Amino acid sequence: MPFSFENVGCFFVSRKEDAMNVFEAVKQNLTTRQAAELYGIQVSRHGMAVCPFHDDKNPSMKVDKRFHCFACQADGDAVDFVSRLFGLPSREAAMKLADDFGISYDNRQKHRIKPHIREPTPEQRYQQEENRCYKVLSDYFHHLRTWKRQYAPQHPEDEWHPLFVEAMQRESHIEYLLDVLLYGTAEEKKALVAEQRKEVMRLEQRFAEHTAEYDRGGSQRKSGLDR
Repeated sequence: MPFSFENVGCFFVSRKEDAMNVFEAVKQNLTTRQAAELYGIQVSRHGMAVCPFHDDKNPSMKVDKRFHCFACQADGDAVDFVSRLFGLPSREAAMKLADDFGISYDNRQKHRIKPHIREPTPEQRYQQEENRCYKVLSDYFHHLRTWKRQYAPQHPEDEWHPLFVEAMQRESHIEYLLDVLLYGTAEEKKALVAEQRKEVMRLEQRFAEHTAEYDRGGSQRKSGLDR
């Protein structure tokens, strides 16, 4: 094709359309929470996380579809989050998200999720296991706190319920493990995840059995958690 300024103009319009499509594809398919968790940010069940954009000691950043830090006022969507986290221009941040999550985009057809799932990297596999460990221990911790209140003896002569005993014995230890996963060094977190692997599997099985019993009407019998 002969060179002309008209052809140059078409090239730049096409690149602009591509850029707009990648922003649209990412923003419509991803939440900031999904991006944050993929890149190693621990988000609590209530959507709070330690802000990576200032020296945050306690979780002060709300993470959901967008993010907002109540301390440093950082705010934005998933693209803004990754742009800040990796020091990238907005378009490169959007393209990184599209690549890492397998989101297809172009200027000829509506964006779509690629049908194939890429093999996760070792770092991503570890992060998935760490997130799983945190979730299971966090759920267990909330169970313990509930049992401590629900089964507390009402009178000095009352026999202690097994779940109350378990809560008294384990609540502080589980809280310590969660603190390590939130605030510990990378080496401390990796060691804890390895040490707790069997315990996490045991707790998952315990909760699954309890749920199955409850679904079968087992709430009238001895609970699967009551062991």
